[in-house]
Amino acid sequence: MSIRVLVVDDSRFFRRRVTEMLESDPQIKVIGSAENGEQAVQMANRLRPDIITMDVEMPIMDGITATRKIMASRPTGILMFSSLTTEGAQATLDALEAGAADFLPKRFEDISRDREEACRVLCERVRAVGSRRLPRLRQAPASSVSTAVTNPLFSASAQTATAVLAKSSAGVTGRRAVPGGELAPGRIKLIAIGTSTGGPVALQKVLSELPQNFPAPILLIQHMPGSFTKAFSQRLDKSCAIRVREAADGDRLEAGLALLAPGGKQMTLEGRAGQMRVRISEPEPGQNYKPSIDVTFSSIAEQMAGQTLAVVLTGMGADGCEGAKLMKQGGSKVWAQDEATSVVYGMPAAVVEAGITEKVMPLEQIGSALARIQ
Repeated sequence: MSIRVLVVDDSRFFRRRVTEMLESDPQIKVIGSAENGEQAVQMANRLRPDIITMDVEMPIMDGITATRKIMASRPTGILMFSSLTTEGAQATLDALEAGAADFLPKRFEDISRDREEACRVLCERVRAVGSRRLPRLRQAPASSVSTAVTNPLFSASAQTATAVLAKSSAGVTGRRAVPGGELAPGRIKLIAIGTSTGGPVALQKVLSELPQNFPAPILLIQHMPGSFTKAFSQRLDKSCAIRVREAADGDRLEAGLALLAPGGKQMTLEGRAGQMRVRISEPEPGQNYKPSIDVTFSSIAEQMAGQTLAVVLTGMGADGCEGAKLMKQGGSKVWAQDEATSVVYGMPAAVVEAGITEKVMPLEQIGSALARIQ
């Protein structure tokens, strides 16, 4: 059965090009196109597509508003097209907050320069998102979703908003704390979380469960362009009790601090016990993912074997599996998100099928399980 796609963009040229690329795949069928968000909402209800490709900026109704309306009336997998600007990053994160499953950069030059590669990436993403039933945690209730495009908080973080509003820019005032948990202090000295498709919302859900006094440093690896990761880390920092920032070369690991790998770079570890630092470097030839979960996990296995926990969240492909195997061989633990709550059950499935996971959990349980590491 074909994956049925609705193409939404105010540019007739882009609608035509996207349609041509999608229909080159025998598994995909374009069932309609719309030139603004209002038409998209109407056609989504009438045509019932498996997936919608959606532009962000459109007349009459923008893509973010349309996404909210579609997710409220007939939840559908939505793939956003976004510009690689700071403003584009903010808008894309708003779209993901509103319920979009994933995004792709909107670059006309890529279509002109290497149409075959652009077609492969687009069709691969559409197949991954369009062939999946929406997970149970697709969207927060409509009442908690802000309509402000510049809102820095993800909707699912309402429960921590009161705590973080009082946070000072230099300290941790207002960051909540919880009593000690199940595991002995020092047992886990580093948490590493890798994710891809569906990751921004999943990471926010997990990290918002962690207390200010979380006893371990955290490394985050999210497949995302370089122009997006700083904005994403800032959003996470504002919506979580722990501190979150984009990693810089030489940053030290600190308890209660999550460092997000910069897009387009690789993040590794260097140093000795108690003085471990991150290294940010240019990717090597042949490394398809930038940042790569495998690269970071492999470095952790080499530098901190047996003292760490790898968590693999929703994502397409198998990045992270080889690195997680190395961590496991060194005595580390591996957790994975379950299929029911994953937007795309690719990366978690890879580690589960490799037989290296101690726990496979719904997304809503992962944060609370981590919070018990005290």
